[in-house]
Amino acid sequence: MSINILMPALSPTMTEGKLAKWHVKVGDEVKSGQVVCEIETDKATMEVEAVDEGKVGQIIVPEGTEGVPVNAVIAILLEEGETEVKGAPPPAAAPAKQEAPKAQASSSSGPRVSSALMSEPEARGPKEHERIFASPLAKRIATEKGIDLASLKGSGPNGRIVKADVESAKPGVPAAAPAAAPRAAPRSAAPAVPIITAPGDQRIPHTAVRKVIARRMLESKQTVPHFYLTVEYEIDALLAARAAINEVARKKDARVSVNDMVIKACAKALRDHPECNASWTEDEMIQYGAVDISVAVATDRGLITPIVRNADMKGVAQISIEMKDLAGRAKTGKLKLDEFQGGGFTISNLGMFGVKEFAAIINPPQAMILAVGVGEERVVVRKGAMVIRNMMSCTLAVDHRVVDGAMGAQFLQTLRAYIEQPAAMLV
Repeated sequence: MSINILMPALSPTMTEGKLAKWHVKVGDEVKSGQVVCEIETDKATMEVEAVDEGKVGQIIVPEGTEGVPVNAVIAILLEEGETEVKGAPPPAAAPAKQEAPKAQASSSSGPRVSSALMSEPEARGPKEHERIFASPLAKRIATEKGIDLASLKGSGPNGRIVKADVESAKPGVPAAAPAAAPRAAPRSAAPAVPIITAPGDQRIPHTAVRKVIARRMLESKQTVPHFYLTVEYEIDALLAARAAINEVARKKDARVSVNDMVIKACAKALRDHPECNASWTEDEMIQYGAVDISVAVATDRGLITPIVRNADMKGVAQISIEMKDLAGRAKTGKLKLDEFQGGGFTISNLGMFGVKEFAAIINPPQAMILAVGVGEERVVVRKGAMVIRNMMSCTLAVDHRVVDGAMGAQFLQTLRAYIEQPAAMLV
């Protein structure tokens, strides 16, 4: 019985992707856990491992194909004893977000389905929205025995539930499929304004990343009630501390940037204000225990936000080393899923481009993003006298459902204490 390999959902926001490269060809023997292809997701290029074993009987989607829907059949494996693919491949399944969570029984006459594994856990979120990864055979046995797959711990690759896990479990009452959440009526699209082209104009197709960025930013501005708070920080002490740190950090092959110190300061401020390290859901507020800072990195493929995990517990030299590694791999599309999925707060710094001040768009489901401008000498008033100080403008964009104005202002006050007195980060 042939096995269908499906286009996997490698992130919660992914509905389609690009099949960037095949690592196998028709006739190759495939082992479980072997990398069979590379998928370009909305944020990175991910390697996809085979779950089942067999011989590649047919490659449905050639490499380089864009816009392949999640759950579409991309290849077919032949099991032992089979010599050719029988019948036409089944139609592509609906996107993963529209799947019913209960398992479906396999048809004895049609090919089985092999869902490609995610190599890393999905973004954190309410447990009821997590996907359950199990082999098709395990799902069928669970349905027959009345076993709730959510109650099992998988022993397969990356925690996948396999046949042995289900057979060793005790039968019970099958869990009822949760009722589908009511879906909002789709917005009617505004009529497109025709664009008049002229000789010499170029048509540049959207990349998968650019499409996702456009969709998520539009969703953020339409559904998240933004408000903005702008402050100016004096950074002379921070620059002096950075110079002193770099004298020591040079021995560890690290060079600390202003952005690294801002990451540390924001992490400490979030630890002091845990109510700001949170996300909104329709049923509850999710307040994160860890302080994970997303940092916007510009790449040729679009904006990527790799994450510095537990940034409040790391020194600035360690943050600097991690950021250089994350930014380098973000630009080549080699980040792992858990290195850009999640995070409770984002920093976007355009100071290196000479931008004095700007307002960033919140990256859902986060509640805040800090836009950092250039540090430059400005004339300011201190004790009635005009003096020159290095100043840096920062604008905090806030989701008003999670953080109100006073709470956001208090966060910025605490951030000021860390930026203007950097020794406080060491306490």
